[in-house]
Amino acid sequence: MHKKLFIPGPVSVKEDVLEKMATQLIGHRSKDASNLQRNISEKLQKVFYTKNPILLSTSSGSGFMEGSIRSVTRKRAAVFSAGAFGDRWFKMAEVNGVPADKFSSKLGEAITPEMVDRALSTGKYDVITVTHNETSIGLMNPIEEIGELLKRKYPDILFLVDSVSSMGGTKIDTDAWGIDINITSSQKCLGLPPGMAICSVSHRAIEAGRQVKNRGLYFDIVELYDYLKKKDYQYPSTPSISHMFALDYQLDRILEEGLENRYSRHLEMAEYVREWAKEYFQLFIKDDRYLSNTVSAIENTRNVDIPKLNEELANRGYVISNGYGKLKDITFRISHMADYTLDDVKGLLENIDDILDFK
Repeated sequence: MHKKLFIPGPVSVKEDVLEKMATQLIGHRSKDASNLQRNISEKLQKVFYTKNPILLSTSSGSGFMEGSIRSVTRKRAAVFSAGAFGDRWFKMAEVNGVPADKFSSKLGEAITPEMVDRALSTGKYDVITVTHNETSIGLMNPIEEIGELLKRKYPDILFLVDSVSSMGGTKIDTDAWGIDINITSSQKCLGLPPGMAICSVSHRAIEAGRQVKNRGLYFDIVELYDYLKKKDYQYPSTPSISHMFALDYQLDRILEEGLENRYSRHLEMAEYVREWAKEYFQLFIKDDRYLSNTVSAIENTRNVDIPKLNEELANRGYVISNGYGKLKDITFRISHMADYTLDDVKGLLENIDDILDFK
């Protein structure tokens, strides 16, 4: 039985999108490949709200996270973490020998502009990184406000954002918010199989990267950009052409739906899950301003056996997620992203109500 995955990714993928993955291959050095990548880039610029170049990588989003902090940090990076995935970005800096400091918010609280301001006022940093949507706790950081701070007080500092689990599910105005490198991947709100990472990159980030000697190879942002320009929308290594066919097709579907309509649908699903969670449990994030529009983390106040619940749900064609890391048994998570509808969410919650005998 096909199960609807209400986990923080991967999500279930539409059959017509999956079928595009089976398109017969073309040569990755052909004009057809260049045209395919050019078309994808133009569509992604609309989704990202950017005029900056778009890069693809056959990897998870973590590939570009690691590549970006290694490629453009000349002096020192300030890594802001509200949870597990912010922590991961700091670990990437450490293991690559990139000078960096981590600034963590209290668990369940957002990264604020005030917190960023305090760190940057020291003058130590030329790069900051922020995870927009922290799926481990269902929190969405205020990156627009952080971007405004940078433009006003720290215009020379590069702004790197992980929007892996939010791009395509809520509006992220890359250029207006001053984001230099904006990273996402295929298996979340974009509604594709895992295996393709995407980022937009500003020209000043590229120029900063040219000053960095040891940028690595496969995830070298500068090398990817230069090759793309020199070779007419092609890449140094063979990309996943199958993902590119599906991405090109899915972007048409996303743009046909309309970006604002897509965001409204995600918010509608999120609000329904939130109201249900408040009625029967409680949300892990207490400040409504920072609730994620794509995944909700719910406190397991009833001590429900989540693995057992998932076994019952699987028999009915659904899967949710337990908590992440040390929150494994304390919380559980329900995603509401990609191509799901409010009716899909209602179907899931009705089945949970029935299994747990909620009246």
